[in-house]
Amino acid sequence: MAPPARAPARIPRLPAGASAHPRESSALTLTIVFTGLVVYASLYPFSGWFWPAGQPLSALLVPPWPRYHIGFDDWSNFVGYMPLGALVYASALRLGRSAFAAGLIACVFSSALSWVMEFTQHFLPTRYPSLMDWTLNSLGAAAGLSLAIAVHSAGAGVRWSTLRERWFLPHSGATIALLVLWPVGFLYPSTVPFGQGVSWERLQEAAYDLLNDHPLASWFDWLWASLGENSGPMSKAAEGFAVALGLLGPCMVAFAIMRPGWRRAVLVPVAVIVGLASNTLSAALNFGPVHALGWVTSTVPAGLALGSVVALALVFIGQRPAAALGLVALSVSVALVAQASADPYYAESLQQWEQGRFIHFHGLAHWVGWLWPFAAGAALFRRLARTDRPA
Repeated sequence: MAPPARAPARIPRLPAGASAHPRESSALTLTIVFTGLVVYASLYPFSGWFWPAGQPLSALLVPPWPRYHIGFDDWSNFVGYMPLGALVYASALRLGRSAFAAGLIACVFSSALSWVMEFTQHFLPTRYPSLMDWTLNSLGAAAGLSLAIAVHSAGAGVRWSTLRERWFLPHSGATIALLVLWPVGFLYPSTVPFGQGVSWERLQEAAYDLLNDHPLASWFDWLWASLGENSGPMSKAAEGFAVALGLLGPCMVAFAIMRPGWRRAVLVPVAVIVGLASNTLSAALNFGPVHALGWVTSTVPAGLALGSVVALALVFIGQRPAAALGLVALSVSVALVAQASADPYYAESLQQWEQGRFIHFHGLAHWVGWLWPFAAGAALFRRLARTDRPA
């Protein structure tokens, strides 16, 4: 008697209920955020819009092939779209699409987005559309898609869903995406180690640019200068406290969506390692591997130790108290970062990022570093406002 035929192997699929709650998908949130960052990085600085003289619309539909190109730019265009292809594929799967449809959506969306960006660059004086850039963007998205298909075929999607059910509460996809984005903000230099938010100097610069031609510009200059007066560099105690809050804030964000217990205790050292790695990478990119630890002041170890001890002492508190403490930690941290004065290291870092080769990553790290604490605070406030959650 012949043995029964085996069913053909199939690619693991997400649980059936995954598509019923698309708002729970962290991949979808990351896709939306990353798409916005790609648009920003492609069209920055959004000024000087014009219509190319003597060029009909039909002539602008196909970008020209560049006469020369730079190797770093080529790799940036290729690598920059790899996450987009992977994220769109994961989001489509999460929304219930088949593997084939998800792959097709990822390819078409990434390539179309790149083409729209290249077309729009015709109307910006500081940007140059390029058919090579579009090709590299599309190939990079395809590479990211291929990697995502390989990972998903190995069962990573099912394992992540199982892990998420064990570690995190329902309706936490957007907050998980915020936690994934947290270390990205450190790639853009900050006035305080482990600090994120907008510095007062940056707010002043934005106000000067906005009100420069206003009839009351001189009065605004006096007002902003008076409000921006700073007594001097931040003391060591204040800097250590700011470092502790910079670690405690994201830990409380995670605790607000995690079940109490040992899993929270595991997350604390992981947050320390990830934060150290991101800050070190930023310093290495700016000043070379020799100065990778130049950002570590004498107060950083003490601040990280204080933040870790407090976070570990709170691993058994409820989600609502964790959210409330997280709001306090984020608010005080943002205030300290805003008041911290810039030093020569910070000024040189900004010059390297905004005028050198890092301009390609300017929008990505820049906006994440500025807006992350505010987005995290909004997520915590939303969880506090929910009435269907246990304390």
